[in-house]
Amino acid sequence: MNEVTTITDYSKYDLDIRKTFNSVDGDTLLDMDLPATKFVIKDLLPQGLAILGGSPKVGKSWLMLDWCVRIAKGEKIWNFPVTQGTTLYVSLEDTASRLQERLLSVTDETPNVFFTTFSFKIGEGFEEQIKNFVAEHPDTVLIVIDTFQMIRNTGSEISYASDYNEVEVIKKRAEELKITILLVHHLRKQGDSDPFNMLSGTNGLAGGVDTMFVLDKSKRCSTNATLYCSGRDIEDREIELSFDKDNCTWNFVSDSSDNPEMLLPDDIRLLVEFMKKKIKFIGSNTEFTNEFVSFCGKEISAKSLKRRMNRYRRELEENGVEFNSNRSNGKRILSINYTAKSDDSDVKDDKNTVPENVVNIVPVVPERPC
Repeated sequence: MNEVTTITDYSKYDLDIRKTFNSVDGDTLLDMDLPATKFVIKDLLPQGLAILGGSPKVGKSWLMLDWCVRIAKGEKIWNFPVTQGTTLYVSLEDTASRLQERLLSVTDETPNVFFTTFSFKIGEGFEEQIKNFVAEHPDTVLIVIDTFQMIRNTGSEISYASDYNEVEVIKKRAEELKITILLVHHLRKQGDSDPFNMLSGTNGLAGGVDTMFVLDKSKRCSTNATLYCSGRDIEDREIELSFDKDNCTWNFVSDSSDNPEMLLPDDIRLLVEFMKKKIKFIGSNTEFTNEFVSFCGKEISAKSLKRRMNRYRRELEENGVEFNSNRSNGKRILSINYTAKSDDSDVKDDKNTVPENVVNIVPVVPERPC
């Protein structure tokens, strides 16, 4: 196997060597036998550093406790296989009694799941604690830090550089030990169309981690939530979940990988659903907007809706919705059509359906002379 030699101590090299990159040519890189990315939860949680954001009391801790227990048992998390191994849940906002109560709600057996309610801060012993735990438990695959704020150096300034540097310290430890470290974090109070922009702090956090999750409820009292997923080694996806109050676990409802329209913004997704029922529309922008508002219950102006449709034209077409505008008698007319995909059984166009026992004869039209 070809390897790239990493130079870490430059003192013994002359000045010219110290000024060069530790590079490899493209052909050599293509031929290298490099290890594939390893996952703790297949296609969802790879090795490295991850962060889970969510509002207070949204259910982040229940989700992390369930993950720790299932991974230690080797049980699937929803429809995702796991790599079985020891897990450590560093629960810094709980007491031992509260942890015991939660654990009893989730399971009656906990092989290879470890818990602690104490940790040093970053740069003050936290890194050594992680290293020593993995040395004692070599099969460790996941360590959850709940919450990230409790191990941060509160004296550091709030900036992109400080946020990035803090997570970089933990990321290096995860890479060195070949494990996954998952930081539980809070969200800002301000909403945002991109859920990952709501992570408390600067973009240095998102820039420094390998994988990001945000657990978000549309309504505080709702039992349903969306888990937004993004990262360097996973595809962007949205997983719809429902909280089971009896077992205190998040149950799988649907996945955007199976339903791509879930990744559309809410207004565009609703527009697709509207056109699935409407099938065809011809009229003014205002008339269409009024019908759409009656369907979805959301206030939006005709101008804003048309702008959004133009912005997401390609995504709409991928979901069967095509539209165009033209002028007729001095008025601008909007024409929108929905065409069901081949695997969409909800809508069928009977006019274009030909019975199996009927031959579709296409008339031959003689060519016109040039």
